[in-house]
Amino acid sequence: MMRFDLVDLGLFRHVVEAGSITHGAARANLALAAASVRIRAMEETLGAALLTRGRQGVTPTPAGRTLLAHARALMDGIDRMQGELAAYSGGTVGQIRVLSNTNALTEFLPEVLSAYLARHTGVSVDIEERTSDEIVGLVAEGTADLGIVAGTVDTGTLETYPFRQDRFVVVVAPTHPLSRREAVTFAEVLAHDLVGLDRASALTRFLADKAARSGTPMRLRVQLRSFDAICRLVECGVGLGIVPETTARRAVRVMDIALVPLTDPWAARDLTLCLRALESLPAFAKDFVAHLRTSTL
Repeated sequence: MMRFDLVDLGLFRHVVEAGSITHGAARANLALAAASVRIRAMEETLGAALLTRGRQGVTPTPAGRTLLAHARALMDGIDRMQGELAAYSGGTVGQIRVLSNTNALTEFLPEVLSAYLARHTGVSVDIEERTSDEIVGLVAEGTADLGIVAGTVDTGTLETYPFRQDRFVVVVAPTHPLSRREAVTFAEVLAHDLVGLDRASALTRFLADKAARSGTPMRLRVQLRSFDAICRLVECGVGLGIVPETTARRAVRVMDIALVPLTDPWAARDLTLCLRALESLPAFAKDFVAHLRTSTL
């Protein structure tokens, strides 16, 4: 008879979602050795391999994918149970898993997240930055409760709700030739040196893909961790930057830079909330979605 406890199931879900036993163990707050023993014991109990191990990490076997689906369903049910029962003790306890693109994560989530957490002291929010295409797939798989994506991405059968609107613009030093333009294309921008976010960021990967499709790679001279830092180096004449318009308009008040709109259709950012089913979320997660939706008013 198979006997998997909740720690086993939670660990297995983390390992598959992280693509690594090491990172999965860290997410489950377990030592690597203990996590490895638990995974091996699960496989021995089942009598079949659950993971395919390789140099690039681990992937679930067919048996592992079946177990993952049940593990997610059970763990999600426990989260809902905890949230609903906690209401009887005067509080709410739980975690919300959110995937966000770069724009929403840096420009809009900090303020609305702060207001929500101030009113829900027993809730924690785990946020991970991803590209919009990745987010849709991961939310559909059940890796996250909620995603925030660009409105241009195909969300399939996921439920969607509007969140915010913004657009990407080019920031340039006032002496740069493009500063006198009313608008530019991304192809024109690629002819110049750029200052951008680090290569792991969702936005940099998105822009690199657009550049590759055009046949002209990005000339990233400096990679930073924030849009404000990008604007500062643009002011110093290091290169051009592509940032949200909200960032640029805030920065021009204190920095000697100019902003030039991008004409490419993808530059317009209608940000959208996406999730599998609102009714399946625990009460505290439903409150979070409602908070995000009303924060747009």
